[in-house]
Amino acid sequence: MTALIASFLFVVLAEMGDKTQLLAMAFATKYKAHKVLIAVFLATLLNHALAVIAGRLLATIIPIDIISLIAALSFIVFGLWTIRGDKLEGEDKKESRFGPIVTVGIAFFLAEIGDKTQLATISLAVEYNNLFNVLMGTTLGMIVADAVGIIVGIVMHKHIPEKTIKWISAAIFILFGLSGVYKVLTQRLNPMFIWAIILFISLFTVYGAYYLARLKKCSQKDEH
Repeated sequence: MTALIASFLFVVLAEMGDKTQLLAMAFATKYKAHKVLIAVFLATLLNHALAVIAGRLLATIIPIDIISLIAALSFIVFGLWTIRGDKLEGEDKKESRFGPIVTVGIAFFLAEIGDKTQLATISLAVEYNNLFNVLMGTTLGMIVADAVGIIVGIVMHKHIPEKTIKWISAAIFILFGLSGVYKVLTQRLNPMFIWAIILFISLFTVYGAYYLARLKKCSQKDEH
């Protein structure tokens, strides 16, 4: 149950303002919302099934300590990625001769490949030894996040408070990552060295967050 709840919450947070959520919102202006969500469900189920299998295969090939450390560091990267944000690059404009479910499903599946929610699913599969619960948690998380995006962005014609959600999501990812790094290193190193490493990673992460926030602010000014 812990794996399901954690996977659900992490993906809901990661998906807020993510490219695939924007894609779902864009398609909801062209097709009925329930068909978009059906397509999102099917595409996510397939995509994240591949991700959890990949996560478990990695754990059998590479020593678990190294995998756990990489997974923990990856959550910090996902936090910074969340601050950077995503934008659509024409995925919603591509025409298709198939129906709405197939059209949205294909676009969503392709957009999700290499996206942070897919990579987070791989890391969660490594962190929790329960493939089914991780898959169900991440899939439900995508459905809820995209449904929220569609309702807020399309039905209510309001913007998601993107900045606040992104910073909260990023902070949770980063804290989870630092906790994971600490847990792995306690098995190997002296506490003094562990805290020095944690401090270094924290300072680097704070600088990265500041740099990405400034970069995003400058790019928004250029657009205006």
